[in-house]
Parts: sequence; C-alpha cells; structure tokens
Amino acid sequence: MTDVAPDADFRKNRKLKNALLQHKALTKDGLSERLFGMLFSGLVYPQIWEDPEVDMEAMQLTEGHSIVTIGSGGCNMLAYLSRSPSSIDVVDLNPNHVALNRLKLAAFQHLPDHAAVVHHFAQENTRSNSRSYDRFIAPNLDAQTRDYWNKRGVTGRRRIAAFNRNFYRTGLLGRFIGAGHIVARLHGVKLTDITETRSLREQRQFFDDRIAPLFEKPLIRWITARKSSLFGLGIPPQQYDELASMSEGGTIAPVLRHRLEKLACHFPLKDNYFAWQAFARRYPQPHEGTLPTYLKPELYPAIRANANRVTVHHASFTELLTQKAAASVDRYILLDAQDWMNDRQLNDLWGEITRTAAPGARVIFRTAAEKSVLDGRLADTLLDQWTYHAERSAELNKQDRSAIYGGFHIYERKA
Repeated sequence: MTDVAPDADFRKNRKLKNALLQHKALTKDGLSERLFGMLFSGLVYPQIWEDPEVDMEAMQLTEGHSIVTIGSGGCNMLAYLSRSPSSIDVVDLNPNHVALNRLKLAAFQHLPDHAAVVHHFAQENTRSNSRSYDRFIAPNLDAQTRDYWNKRGVTGRRRIAAFNRNFYRTGLLGRFIGAGHIVARLHGVKLTDITETRSLREQRQFFDDRIAPLFEKPLIRWITARKSSLFGLGIPPQQYDELASMSEGGTIAPVLRHRLEKLACHFPLKDNYFAWQAFARRYPQPHEGTLPTYLKPELYPAIRANANRVTVHHASFTELLTQKAAASVDRYILLDAQDWMNDRQLNDLWGEITRTAAPGARVIFRTAAEKSVLDGRLADTLLDQWTYHAERSAELNKQDRSAIYGGFHIYERKA
C-alpha cells in the first residue's frame, strides 16, 4: 500500500501539471491570436510586400488573362494592368485595404497625369494631395470609399491627409518599421545611412558592420523571441512558428537576420524600392533610384487605360471563386494567405481554384518557410491536377526584392 500510493500521486500530479502547462500554452496562443486579430483589423499594408516583377514573370502574364488576386496595398494589382489582362478581381477581407485599392484605381483614372499620381503616392510632404483628392478623386468614388477617406481621426484630420505627409509611415507595417528604426538608434545605428552607399560592396559592408551585430543584442533577442514582435509585418502566430522552426534554437532572430541580409545586400539599392521603404521609410528620389513598377512613367498609359477592368471585392478568395464559372480564371495570386489556413480551408480554396481554373492556369503564392504549404495537406485528388514548377519557383524566389519570404511557389493546371 505504501509503495503504490506515492507513485499514483506522482502520476496524478504529473498529469495535472501537464494539463496546466497545456492550458497555459493554449491560453497564451489564444491571446496572441486575439491581439493579432485586433491589430489586423486596421490598415496593415500601405504598400504590398511582394515583388510584382517576379509575379508577372512567374505567371507568364499576357494580354487577355483573367486574374483573381488578394488586394493588400494594391501596388501589384496596378502593375498587372500594364500587361492588359481582360479582368482582375481583387479580394480582401480587410475593409481598409479595399478602400486603398479603390482609391488607387480612381487616382489613375481621374488625376490629370502621371506626375499627379507620383505626387500622390510616392512623394512625402506634399500638402496639395488632399486638395487633388477632393477635386479629382473623391467625386468618382463610391459613397462608402469616399466616407472612409473623409473620416476624421482623434487628431481631427481626415484619413486622406496621410498622403500630405508620408503615407508609408502609417498602417501597422509603417509603424512596425518605425519601431525598428527606434530600436536600432537605441543601439547607435542609423539605418537611413545605408542610402549613402554606392555599390553592392558598400551595402554589404554596412550590413556586416552595422546591422548584423544588432541581432546579438540582448534586447533584440528578447523582443524577437515573442510572437507579437512580428505582428507589425502581418505575420500571425502560426507563421511565427513556421519561421522559428527554421533555426536551430527555435528563435526568429537568425531568420530575420538572413532575410534582412537579402534585402540589404543582394540587390543594388537604386533598383530596390522595398529596401528604401525598410531603411529610409520612403521611396527614392529620381536621382537616387527607381519607383515601384506601377509608378513607372512608361507603364502609366496602359495602367490608366485598363483601370476599369478591375473590380474590388470585400470578400474572401474562396467566397469569390464560388461565384465564378468553371474554367474561367487564368491566373491566381494568393500572396501568403495560405500560411494562415487550416486544412479544411486550404482544401476548400483549392477545390474552387481547380474548378474555376482554365487550361494552363497558374497559381502563385509565397510562404514564410521555404517549403510549399500544400505538401502533406492538400488532398491528392486536387494536388494531382496540378504541376509544381519547383526549379523555376526557386529561381524566382531568389529574384524577389522584397526578401521577406522563405518560399515562392508556382503551380500550373495540368492539361
């Protein structure tokens, strides 16, 4: 009797302790999910962080294609218009992104010229932008979108006034980048100094000497050990876990260091507007570098002419596809949305993609980790109807100037 009871108590206590630990973990994850959901309900991306040049190359995008894409900041949707697709359906569950996409489309259609578009979306401290909005854009918006941009915040300013200052410092991502600059300055590093470099060699030296050592600092290692540290990038807790699994210590710091190294060192600064947004919090001036694809002067006539081919929906990707006819869509852009999905959502989505895919249709998406999110999760009956272009996906992933994703993936509908 005396031999058995302590052992039974031990097992009982161990089970209770394990249950309590599991409950604590679930509660912590639940709080993280709720916090992320709350932050993600506002404007997240003033600029989309997927390279449209890579997108269009991967899709082999040509005139006449029917496209369904996730909106986000709207930059890539506009870039696709330069290839004269027959139609683009833009979906987003975030009403702030819906309003931003509709604003950008109206700006291209109704602002007087290319210079006015660049003034509105690429230059800071341009106080006339809200007046241009009132004169040219607002009368051509639907009432809901117009009300969104006219709404006043706690400061009394209208939302549209953000374009008078620096729109890219707003939103969750803009504030996250700003916080990163503050943390770097606390450690004596001014990230904007990288814009003074004049070659890839100088960019590499700046990264090795100034940026890389930051990831060894106790404060930064402590911050990056928390899932909430990446909420500003729009990375939910489950994506954090995927990224952390890529490093030996299960911490995000080495992964972030590697991604930031690619952003800082792999492309000439003058050709990488993503790096300008990260390190300078603005777009380059004409003598400093090139603007995003959708703002290039040579593409303006086509984008303006084709802007009426876009429809923006406040809906999910799967929801929109259920309304599409079979074999009616040529190209699908999923961004990194599948990283957030459970198996049922993933299979529901690909069931509709497969049904609506025209012969030779292509799907592109990105993942936080390197491998495709479909591996071991998508039903064989669906996956067998698609060809994965692994080699081409890897090639184009290296060319993605945004540098923040681990994987880029191309799937093509089998004949």
